[in-house]
Amino acid sequence: MKKILMGAMALASLVSVSGVAYAQSSVSPDGKPFIHDPSTIMYCDGKYYTFGTGGGGLISEDGWIWNGGAVRPGGGAAPDAIKIGDRYLIAYSATGGGLGGGHAGKVLTMWNKTLDPNSPDFKYTEPVEVASSLVDEDCDAIDAGLLLDPTDGRLYLTYGTYFGFIRLVELDPATGKRVEGNEPVNIAIDCEASTLMYRNGWYYLLGTHGTCCDGANSTYNIVVGRSRSITGPYLDNVGRDMLRGGGKMVLAAQGRVTGPGHFGRYVEEEGVEKMSCHFEADLNRSGRSVLGIRPLLWKNDWPVAGDLFKNGTYKIESERRGYALELAVDFVRMAGGMRGFWRNNDEPEVIIEDQKLEDVIDTWPEGNIDVRIGDYMFRPHQKWTITAVPEAGGYIGAPYFKIVIEGTERALAAAEGAELVTVPQFTGAPEQLWRIEQLTDGTYRIMPKSVPGTDEKYALISIADSTPTLGKFDMSSDNSKWNFRKH
Repeated sequence: MKKILMGAMALASLVSVSGVAYAQSSVSPDGKPFIHDPSTIMYCDGKYYTFGTGGGGLISEDGWIWNGGAVRPGGGAAPDAIKIGDRYLIAYSATGGGLGGGHAGKVLTMWNKTLDPNSPDFKYTEPVEVASSLVDEDCDAIDAGLLLDPTDGRLYLTYGTYFGFIRLVELDPATGKRVEGNEPVNIAIDCEASTLMYRNGWYYLLGTHGTCCDGANSTYNIVVGRSRSITGPYLDNVGRDMLRGGGKMVLAAQGRVTGPGHFGRYVEEEGVEKMSCHFEADLNRSGRSVLGIRPLLWKNDWPVAGDLFKNGTYKIESERRGYALELAVDFVRMAGGMRGFWRNNDEPEVIIEDQKLEDVIDTWPEGNIDVRIGDYMFRPHQKWTITAVPEAGGYIGAPYFKIVIEGTERALAAAEGAELVTVPQFTGAPEQLWRIEQLTDGTYRIMPKSVPGTDEKYALISIADSTPTLGKFDMSSDNSKWNFRKH
């Protein structure tokens, strides 16, 4: 009989490969992603950057393993970052927010040609004050958020805390200075850590409700309102104005992390978006404040935090037709056959057990086996166990996964010619590692880390009625989209 991993052995194997490590990585990135009030994630010269309160920040080469090393002078609190042309603009706050004993504060901006502290072009300009608040003013100049309006190229800054209003001012995108004569506009209240984004004719104002800075007891949560005008009014999904405390929930505590705040949007490509934040406390990591990255979904033109993919056994279902990914092996009939309609229905009812791996595995070829898609019948050749491979690194917001037939090490792999196959044993080779990303519509993209013989970026796609293969990802086509149904 072929080697099978079943029962307690299979469970033990799963835990030893990914148990504690993945329990930790399931709520926050790997490495040392410890940060408070992170800026929007920036991509610069092959690396990802985010900055936090107190100066400095995090760097990642793959978007999954984060460590310290980002450099931001000036200290202060709650920075944000944006790329304009070939330069990076950083905004941050000095004092304010009750820091230093009061609410008098200011927001400053500075430029850099690169975010890489090892680059010869790395040099920040002198900071420039663009907003301020007095001790007794009804606004607190802290928690900067930047938006370059894609409709007209104008640059805007939001700032403010619970101490008063959230305010909007316009900056000069060429200099980072405040537009002369521009007066702040009140756009929200009862929140902080605000930022703006634009999509499909709507301006979205993201804010953070609740309390911060109390570890596991922090009640931070991210809310949103939208407007057709940059100056508001920003209304939530039931028509409440954010100037009167409205806001639709985007993300609250989940998965042993609490207190999400400081929203940032990262657009990887069409249909693939991520949101960043910090969680006030990761209960798996001593309650430290950590960077959080989630898929960003859009439902009825509202932003929604997506789900991190979790280890498990799944039906992998094509969005195109609803068929399931399966091994291309002969169909093995279950015992029982057809029950005639003339049979006595007063006979005792008995349970027909599911078909088991040991019932069919000896009928499968021993070498590589092709894959296809077909009607799902919860058979062994259709059940895929998916687990994170922590030591393999990852991509922005998630680790790479292995995909094997349940109870075995038979692994899904990319092959030369952009073909798809299963190999008898998982080895950890790049063509056996998969990125699984939730798309903006809630479906998933499945991509190999690499494809032998090419540097092209391919995704798992379905063609015709029963053929899965690898090809260019196309967000407009259901051929490129998949769903995972828990077995």
